[in-house]
Amino acid sequence: MTYPENEALVQWLERETPEAVLEPELPIIDPHHHLWDIRNADIEPLASFRQKVYLCEEIMNDIQNAGHNIVQTVFAQCGAFYRADGVEAMRCVGETEFVHGIGAMSRSGLYGRMRLCSGIFGTADLRVGKDVEPVIQAHLAASPNFRGIRSAFPRDLDARFLEGYAVLGKYDLSFDNYSPDFERLPALAKLANAQPDVTVIVNHLGGKIDPDAGADEFEKWRSSIDAIARCPNAVMKVGGAQQRVGPWEPPFHMHRRDEPIGSEELCELLYPYYIYVMEAFGPDRCMFESNFPVDKECVSYSTLWNTFKRIAAKSGLSEAEKTSMFSGTAARVYRLAPVV
Repeated sequence: MTYPENEALVQWLERETPEAVLEPELPIIDPHHHLWDIRNADIEPLASFRQKVYLCEEIMNDIQNAGHNIVQTVFAQCGAFYRADGVEAMRCVGETEFVHGIGAMSRSGLYGRMRLCSGIFGTADLRVGKDVEPVIQAHLAASPNFRGIRSAFPRDLDARFLEGYAVLGKYDLSFDNYSPDFERLPALAKLANAQPDVTVIVNHLGGKIDPDAGADEFEKWRSSIDAIARCPNAVMKVGGAQQRVGPWEPPFHMHRRDEPIGSEELCELLYPYYIYVMEAFGPDRCMFESNFPVDKECVSYSTLWNTFKRIAAKSGLSEAEKTSMFSGTAARVYRLAPVV
């Protein structure tokens, strides 16, 4: 099934120069993608995303047509399919219920051996302190694949928020976080240090990635990366660099190029960012991610994973390090069982 609301993006991606798939047998866990129907969204950033419908069929088409060996995926919180009624604090559990259904569709085997949504992270309002526990319990009841939450955090890390954050440790759940403002990473480091038993997962290279940034901005980003990398319970999602941030669009966005970028050019353009986080965290605390369909506005799924494989080769990763970044770190952090 095709949706007319997706057509402009589909047509732009069809202008891509096809690439041969690099290392097609390499097992990959994609630890960060969304699923949604945002045709009626009227708030940002959802209202501006070009892929309006991205459900089981759409992501399976992207994965199968890409030709890479994707074995499992992790769903990333995005506010999809919240309950329309009931207690306000519990409505976010609808997202986990929805995604669990997609995972069940995938597990049926009708779409091949690959498993969608083996891990799920949703959201909950930790600012309410210990009162968040029933929401966490409801997420866990909605799916055995539930692994953590993604939310913002207050600048002052007040006692009530920390009380709610401690509930994550009680249930062995992780904390995903993304802000385009990378200068918030030192504050995230304080949060990580406050509760060492909670794994903090930094999304999208830690913030807005602008390949045209000047030396001063790049240095500020590196300093912020260093602050969070010093936390042994923090890991980095290495990707998400192909996304628009508010009205700002990267130079390879569909609104700024007649045809999609290739993997060699994208690798060279963004390599300074990738190699810095890989060296700061180490491959055993890094995982490549697609951030689809957000990054789809800039690059196809196949070309993106070719880009990651070029980065791995350029950086001289060993086979063990490469396994960590393409699957091992994600499997460990999100506690994913092997597909058998």
